[in-house]
Amino acid sequence: MNLSERKKGILSKVVELYVKTAEPVGSKAVVESLGSRISSATVRSEMVELESLGLLEQPHTSAGRIPSSTGYRIYVNDLMQSQNVSTDDAHEINNTLDKRIAEKSHLLDKASNLTSRLTTYPAYAMTSATGIITIARFDFIYVDSSSFIIVALLSNDTVKNKLVQLLKPCKPQMQAKLVAVFNASFTGKPEESITPALITATERAVGDTTGIVAVIAGFAIELLVEAKSIGAHIAGAVNLLDHPEYRDIDKAQRIIRYLSDVKELARLPSPDTAGEIKITIGPENLADELRDSSVVAVKYDTGGDMQGLIGVIGPIRMDYSKVAANLSYIAQGLSLLLSGSGILQLDTATKSKKIGDEEVGKK
Repeated sequence: MNLSERKKGILSKVVELYVKTAEPVGSKAVVESLGSRISSATVRSEMVELESLGLLEQPHTSAGRIPSSTGYRIYVNDLMQSQNVSTDDAHEINNTLDKRIAEKSHLLDKASNLTSRLTTYPAYAMTSATGIITIARFDFIYVDSSSFIIVALLSNDTVKNKLVQLLKPCKPQMQAKLVAVFNASFTGKPEESITPALITATERAVGDTTGIVAVIAGFAIELLVEAKSIGAHIAGAVNLLDHPEYRDIDKAQRIIRYLSDVKELARLPSPDTAGEIKITIGPENLADELRDSSVVAVKYDTGGDMQGLIGVIGPIRMDYSKVAANLSYIAQGLSLLLSGSGILQLDTATKSKKIGDEEVGKK
């Protein structure tokens, strides 16, 4: 869209003032911000034209105007002044985002520890992708000529970042070209679609001879592989020894080794829907190691394209109703926290679902 320099200046001011005040912007405020270099009548006329072009909107009659989504896009692409991030700030941003990820992981670890403590049985908490995860958008934050931060938004609404240190200087113009090409060619693709041929073609397209394309592509592949992997947290495996059924050390060791294998955990019986309790008793378990044990599990929502599962493994002689009630309650809390709903007061009267012949041992 071709805009005159005056329209660009007015659009920029409307965006900046609206971001600052969160109030619709009138022509008087724009004139004052521009230092009276243009008349109020001219600004009003230009704002009317910007509105007709779909770049501004008037939320209420006689009110000022606010930028539309198209106006923001024009501003971000063409008008926004770039700001450099200091190296110290870049490290702090990186560490903070990594800390947030770590805290989420720590939450699952705490949940499995809590479950084990309440039930006195080994407990596990797992998360896995429910569908194909791709990268939805790339952004680069310029630090200096030798470093920048890659920010990737995944299709499950998680954000990952990496500070890249370059061997050779890279101009901001080159970084802008890279982000445009990566958003055009690498978004919406599963990990297996990011092939050496695609990377080579991208290097030719941007004229990269320094290996920077390979670094960004490698980060993208790393994120997608990580996103579809299963995260598991095990707690209280040694609690088995507190139960008479597992005083046979060889028997207990076989189960403990089984619990340490994430692939085996992924094969454990699980409910079909969130909130449903799944109980598998003794010989109903396919794994030989669990023929004398029972598994109680509940699925929970985590938000995005992820699902979670929390469960316990214990003797066939267990209080299924109590275990199921505890798991249901914990799963509700995890769903609220991980789906972004915040911490709410759960109903302490929560009970396990009815466990009759149709549930106990259902496979």
